[in-house]
Amino acid sequence: MDWDKLRIFHAVADAGSLTHAGDKLNLSQSAVSRQVRALEESLNATLFHRHARGLILTEQGELLFDATKSMSARLEAASARIRDSEEEVFGELRVTTTFGFGTLWLAPRLTKLFEQYPNLKIDLMLEERVLDLPMREADVAIRMKEPSQADLVRKRLMTVRMKLYASRKYLDLNGTPETAEDIKDHRLICQNQRSAQVGSASILVQRLLTHNPGSLLTVNNYFGVLQGVLHDLGIGILPDYVTEDFPDLVEVFPETENNGVPVYLAYPEELRHSQRVSAFRDFVQTEIMAHRKHMKELGKL
Repeated sequence: MDWDKLRIFHAVADAGSLTHAGDKLNLSQSAVSRQVRALEESLNATLFHRHARGLILTEQGELLFDATKSMSARLEAASARIRDSEEEVFGELRVTTTFGFGTLWLAPRLTKLFEQYPNLKIDLMLEERVLDLPMREADVAIRMKEPSQADLVRKRLMTVRMKLYASRKYLDLNGTPETAEDIKDHRLICQNQRSAQVGSASILVQRLLTHNPGSLLTVNNYFGVLQGVLHDLGIGILPDYVTEDFPDLVEVFPETENNGVPVYLAYPEELRHSQRVSAFRDFVQTEIMAHRKHMKELGKL
């Protein structure tokens, strides 16, 4: 159906008069009448009984008016929310990031965001696949490399390094290795080579495997690696940001070098002025600064 004709029909049904509806729409009475008749012809139905006292809706007209009233109410509500979004933060925000970063760093901190914006709804999509932001598969992305898609606002948040960690209990029972060659006497816990992971992590895994670890546990995500380390199963390869929330982890042969992993926040250019996006961006940046400050205090930066 023609939206413009529906709009005119709604005005006529609401006013009960072609003249009054025309005044409201800034249209002549004849123009309003033509549009109503064209709508009736397209529906093959009579929408109004016409008599000297004005217009009265037919049964079919009542059905259509109920629908246009609902449409009008929803449009008004949407319009109000758009206006309100210039000052308030509410509604759904779809955030995508990797499984590791989402579970180990982002999700545990979201309490602070919801305390500040209780009407915000976060749809957190954790997967290694890079979602298409310009096609609106997600609103905001946090990724372990600079996004290559066009028409994105992007900001580098921090650099992550892959390191080796073990629990104190594991090291007390099995000894502390001094060099990478000593991994032959320990169990290595890492992501399997079939899993999507950053290049520096894959290189570190390959390097350690050349020293023939005494035992090996592979998992397809860092959450699983962390659980293995926390439960004293061995020495795990993990991103260094986990040590803030798990300060009892012990770094093993810290002199091991690997390239840093850049972490970027990105969102479509069209969402530059979105209050939801701005609130999330500012929250993440604040948490990153707090994270860096804490890590410096711990002497880990």
